[in-house]
Amino acid sequence: MIGSLKLEPAISRLDLLGPPVAAALEVWPVDAPIDGDQVLVAPIDASLADTAAFCEAYGVTLEESANCVIVAGRRGEVTRYAACVVLATTRADVNGIVRRHLDARKASFAPMDDAVQLTGMEYGGITPIGLPKDWPVLVDSRVVAMPHVIIGSGVRHSKISIAGPALGALPGAEVIEGLAREA
Repeated sequence: MIGSLKLEPAISRLDLLGPPVAAALEVWPVDAPIDGDQVLVAPIDASLADTAAFCEAYGVTLEESANCVIVAGRRGEVTRYAACVVLATTRADVNGIVRRHLDARKASFAPMDDAVQLTGMEYGGITPIGLPKDWPVLVDSRVVAMPHVIIGSGVRHSKISIAGPALGALPGAEVIEGLAREA
């Protein structure tokens, strides 16, 4: 049990997941360090989905929480997107490591409307599970070192608990040392 969350196998509660997340879990990669049925989900109050409010309300520490942010990098007329997964106590190095990784002249957080439309997930619930297949998923090495982290579920009314190493094994994932800086 993590905090006061009532966790259960996500594969048995697809109703608590965004459609792209549910679809990804149904074909969970066989080489992941855990089985897909070990991805857990818990319902939460949607008004408490933002990290600080969620942690306070459900007794989860910021150190156990990870955020997934969508970054857009531009070079000329070409825009490339990536997801960055960092602990809630840190911030992604968007203008350094992420920008260079995307081979972009400029990188910034993707506009909310773009992030929602391109991922098929709700803002505040975007997660690295079920993202477009051609997007890199950049995972800070500190996330992978965690025995478990709490992440979004594709919707605001639930959260996922997953082993940190499993995030580094997602399709398109690349574990990067120093992807994030202390907040």
